[in-house]
Amino acid sequence: MAEKHTEQVTPWEVDGEVDYDKLIRQFGTKKIDEGLYSRLKKYGDNHMLRRKYFFSHRDLDLVLNDYEQKKGFFLYTGLAVSKNMHLGHLTSFLMSRWLQETFGVNLYVEIPDEEKFLARRDMTIEEIDQQAEDVILNIAALGFDPEKTFIFKDREYVKNMYTLACKIAKKINFSNVKAVFGFNEQTNIGLMFYPAMQMVPCFFEEKRCLIPAGIDQDPYWRIQRDIAESMGGFKTAAIHSQFLPPLSGVEGKMSASRPENAIYLNDDVK
Repeated sequence: MAEKHTEQVTPWEVDGEVDYDKLIRQFGTKKIDEGLYSRLKKYGDNHMLRRKYFFSHRDLDLVLNDYEQKKGFFLYTGLAVSKNMHLGHLTSFLMSRWLQETFGVNLYVEIPDEEKFLARRDMTIEEIDQQAEDVILNIAALGFDPEKTFIFKDREYVKNMYTLACKIAKKINFSNVKAVFGFNEQTNIGLMFYPAMQMVPCFFEEKRCLIPAGIDQDPYWRIQRDIAESMGGFKTAAIHSQFLPPLSGVEGKMSASRPENAIYLNDDVK
């Protein structure tokens, strides 16, 4: 059988016909096999795991080892602000809620409001601030444990993150982020620094961090895993989802950049 062609899968863009087996090989992740699924199922069933919508992982087996050895772990996920939330945004949060309920762990939700301002020329800081408030309300409405969930915006919480972000940034050179993210001479310097901010929550606790996310976000954690142990922390673990397809039926994923192809949380019934 001819191998499917993946046009592009980056943290900012997904185009083309996605071959998930090929992505596992390219990114160096592992498939969630029946043995690992059986370990998870001992604690409770989840339809997104049962249907293999979450299909790939990094060190999920080590996370379960830590839990079973009473070492614990914590969760981290997030959402960059652009437009209103749509159904494709929900999957990582729904998996995070199931993991929190099942294992009784803390969850940190990053709202990287500066990232969208730096990445997009068509949004002002004021527009992003308003959108961030709406996003936070939608996330909170999903029913996370308020005693074990911390939702924060980077520009508000930065005083608690910046020192560690500087330590992370010092360990990452331009050739590395250029190779991983495709940065070039036209990329603004703020966007080049941002990956260090996104890695900071991986070190919020002295335990292993597990990130539920779309597989397109994996590049951030590949860099974190390269530097984690030199900083006295753990290589972050991850559990990756497939992409919710757009309403048009074409390849790629449901995206706020193509509003006609998405079902938004604030859509009316019609």
